[in-house]
Order: sequence, then structure tokens, then C-alpha cells
Amino acid sequence: QVQLVESGGGLVQAGGSLRLSCAASGRTFNSNAMGWFRQAPGKEREFVAAIRWSGGSTYYANSVKGRFTVSRDGAKNTVYLQMNSLKPEDTAVYYCAASRTVSYASSSYSYTVSNNYDTWGQGTQVTVSS
Repeated sequence: QVQLVESGGGLVQAGGSLRLSCAASGRTFNSNAMGWFRQAPGKEREFVAAIRWSGGSTYYANSVKGRFTVSRDGAKNTVYLQMNSLKPEDTAVYYCAASRTVSYASSSYSYTVSNNYDTWGQGTQVTVSS
């Protein structure tokens, strides 16, 4: 069984930075892409960023473009989300997820759809104070 474990969340002041990690473990890990989503209190889960394992193509929500960077380390089966210039509105529980559905032929939009991801981590809290 594949497991995804996030780490790196915490409390930071506005303008600060955090780096989230998501490590995949289990007997077999075979996904095409990894995504980061977040959910703030009282709001729906929303797409943040995604990256393909092969080729490293990246996708970002407009709200984080230019501030967040997603990367991966294939040797470690780990993806990262570097978050800079954090804002109070970035406060949320951040989840990483793995997708076997999206492929190199998929549209960019496909990477933003949570239903295209089949394995999820437990989430890590990010709180940005003003």
C-alpha cells in the first residue's frame, strides 16, 4: 500500500517562507504526477501546484504563481513545495496527492482536478500570521 507523508508545515509571519515535503513509501509507487492541494476552514479544497515525475513539467494556480515552486526528487520519491512571500490567505491544510490518471497527453486543467488523484497524504497545517 502506498503512503504519502507530508511535513514542513508550521506558523510563519506574512512575507516568510516554508518548504513542504511529501515522501512516498510502500511496496509499489507508480504515479505520473504529484499534486499539492490546500483547504482553508469553511472552504473547498483547491489546487495549488503539480509536477510530472517524467520531464518535470509544472503547473500552478494563479494565486501562487511566482511565489511557490514545486520540485521533485525521483531517487527519494519525494516532492517539495517551496512557498515564499506567504500571505495570510495561504493559511490552510496542505495535502499532497499522487496521480496515475494524468499523462503527458493530459491537458493542464487535468492536473488541477482533485478527482484525478488517487492517493492522498494526511495533510500538514500552514498558518500565516499578519
